[in-house]
Amino acid sequence: MEVENRRWARLDNASNIFLAARNDIDTKVFRFTAELNEAVDPELLQEALLKTYKEYPLFQHTLRRGVFWYYLEPYEALPEVKKEFEPPCTQIYHYDRKEFLFRVLYFDNRVHFEAFHALTDGTGAFWFFEDLLAEYVRLKYTEFFDSSDDRTKREKADLEDSFRRYFKKKKKEVNMPTTNKPLEDIYIQQELDEEKTPEPTDEPVKKKVYQIKGEKTPDHRPRVINLSLPVKPVLNLARSYNVSLTMYMSALYMLAVYRAKKTKEAETTITTSIPINLRQFYPSVSVRNFFSTTTVSYTFKRNEEPDLEDICQTIDTQFKAQLDKEELENRLRRFIEFEFNPFTRVIFRPIKDFILKSVNKINNRKVTVAMSNLGRANLPEELAKYIENIYFYTSVIRPQFCMISYAGKLTISFTSPFIKTDSQREFVRLLTSQGIDVSVDSNKVTREELDDDAVL
Repeated sequence: MEVENRRWARLDNASNIFLAARNDIDTKVFRFTAELNEAVDPELLQEALLKTYKEYPLFQHTLRRGVFWYYLEPYEALPEVKKEFEPPCTQIYHYDRKEFLFRVLYFDNRVHFEAFHALTDGTGAFWFFEDLLAEYVRLKYTEFFDSSDDRTKREKADLEDSFRRYFKKKKKEVNMPTTNKPLEDIYIQQELDEEKTPEPTDEPVKKKVYQIKGEKTPDHRPRVINLSLPVKPVLNLARSYNVSLTMYMSALYMLAVYRAKKTKEAETTITTSIPINLRQFYPSVSVRNFFSTTTVSYTFKRNEEPDLEDICQTIDTQFKAQLDKEELENRLRRFIEFEFNPFTRVIFRPIKDFILKSVNKINNRKVTVAMSNLGRANLPEELAKYIENIYFYTSVIRPQFCMISYAGKLTISFTSPFIKTDSQREFVRLLTSQGIDVSVDSNKVTREELDDDAVL
C-alpha cells in the first residue's frame, strides 16, 4: 500500500508533551471498545481494518526521533488484527522500533482499538474506530447491504495541523461556529448561556492540591472499572443543578474523592483536569490532536458539610470562564511560539524532552484527578443494531474517568494506577443514593482478586 508522497510530517503541538511524559504506567495510550451482539470474526475484522486503514493516511506513519524534534515517517507495512492477551493500554511506541502507532484487538464479542496519543486524539481515533466497525458490519452481514451502495466518505483532513493553522501567528477575527458533533453535548449549556462569564478563580495556584496516593498495581496495568447506567436520569440530575453532564459528573467525583479521603485537613483542595475539543470552536476536520485542557478546583472545609450544588456551581463558573475565546487563543499561542521560537528549535531533542517532562511533573502537582467526556456516539442505524455498547478509557498517572453515551446508555470507565477503589466506590454510592441504577464490572489486578468476584 502506498502512503502519501510526503516523506515526513512534523508532529502537532500537543504530541511532544506526550512523548516526553510517557512512562510504563502512563503509556499515553487510550482505548475504545465495542461490545458486539455476537463473537468477532477475526478474518473479516482484518479485511475491514485494511479497508479502513487505506482511507487514513495519518495512520500510515510511524514515529521517528530526529536531532531536534520527533517526526512522523511513512510506514510501508500493513497492520494486523490480533487477539487480546496483554493488559489494556500497554506501550505502543518504542523509540528503537518501527511500528504502528495504533492496534486493533479482539476477544470474544469485543473489538478494541488502541492509539498512542501522539498520533491522534479521542475524536480522530473515534472516527477511525467508527469507520472500522462500519466496514466490519458490512462485510459480515453482506445480505443486508447493497454492495453497489458505497458509503459516503467522511470529511476529514488527515495531516492538517490545526494548531499551526489557527495559532502560529496572529489571525484576523475568527468566527467560532460549532462544527462536527463529537463533544457538542459537553458545551451546549455554555453556548446557551448569554450572560458574561466571570473571571476564573486562582484557587489551583494558591492552595496546595490534594494528591491521591496508594499501592500501585503489581505489573503497572491500570485498574479499570466500568459503570453502565441509563443516560436520561443522569442528564435530568445535571439539569436540576443547572450544569452540563460534564460538570455534574466532575463535581460528583470530586465529592467522592473527598469522602474517600481518610484524614480531613482544615481545608482540602481537589482539582479536575478536563480536555477541551477545539473543533467545537474552530472549523477543523483534522484527524490529528486538536484540543486543550483546563483545570477546575473546589476547596472542601472540614467544619462544613460538602454541598454538591455548591461544587457544581463553583466549577461550572470556572469552566465557563476558561472557555473564553481570547483566553484560549492566548494560551495556545504561547505553546506554539515556544515550539517555533528560533532558540527553541536548535535545542537538541533530549534537552527538550527533559524540559517538557519537568514541566509536566510540575503541572501534575496541580491536578488531583482527570476526566474526559467524548459525548454521544451517533452510529448509523444500520450499524447500531449490531453494537451493544461502547467503552472509552485511557492509561493514567492518576485516577481518571472517561465517559461516552450510546443508545441511551452512559458508560463511565475509571482507570487508576492504584489497587484501591475507595473513590470509585464512593462515586457509585453517590449515584445510587440518587436513584440511579448502575451496573459495575472491574478487571482484576492482584492474585487475591482472582479468587474473589467482588472488587468494589
